[in-house]
Amino acid sequence: MEKIRIVIIDDEEPGRELVKHYLKEVDSIEVIAECSDGFSGLKTISTLKPDLVFLDIQMPRLTGIELVEVLTEKPEIIFTTAYDHFAIRAFELNAVDYLMKPFEKRRFLEAVKKAIVKIQSGKGNLEPANQLLSKKPETEGPVNRIVVRKANAINIIPVEQVRYVEAQDDYVMIHHSTGKALKQQTMKFYEENLPQSDFVRIHRAYIVNITEINKIEPYGKDTHVAVLNSGEKLPVSRAGYKQLREDLKF
Repeated sequence: MEKIRIVIIDDEEPGRELVKHYLKEVDSIEVIAECSDGFSGLKTISTLKPDLVFLDIQMPRLTGIELVEVLTEKPEIIFTTAYDHFAIRAFELNAVDYLMKPFEKRRFLEAVKKAIVKIQSGKGNLEPANQLLSKKPETEGPVNRIVVRKANAINIIPVEQVRYVEAQDDYVMIHHSTGKALKQQTMKFYEENLPQSDFVRIHRAYIVNITEINKIEPYGKDTHVAVLNSGEKLPVSRAGYKQLREDLKF
């Protein structure tokens, strides 16, 4: 039987060493790579296509959550973190498990056993890895950046550069200061997690950075459009107009 191929992604060497130490007791696995940051981890997953990934959440440059958001491969994932305030439940993410550091060997091996059973049964992840985030609980506070994948490049967009967000079926189009990017996430997520002092949902299909609005114009009976600094015109629903009046106090 072929061994289960594993990649370990953690920015702290002691964390990676502990995982490797515990894995020595499991004969059916093989550690094929370890990475110290999210960007190299993303490249390694795309190149080596492992069966299972141990993924730390809090990493500089690219977090574990952001990595999953732009991942196109389908490995099983066991999240590891020293912070419980993320409140990410494994079953909600469709991940194999979620380990709180410092985790005991018994707890670790339980997670590995679950992963092995899932992989060997052929009932592994049947959906793209970025869909693991579709049921992610609310984040702690507003987002301050958006990570998107464009071809083979990963772009990090500071939230202050976001001009507006547009609904695109099961995706959203992020219009920002240097272009636009498609991301598989919901309008509801951005409505709840973009800074509410800076962004307003003006229509079921549009969330706008208030600083981008130049003026509000009537458009037909009881309807309006928002004219942006760029000259673009976006529809404003009745609820959106009411919210704008409250936010902009006019």
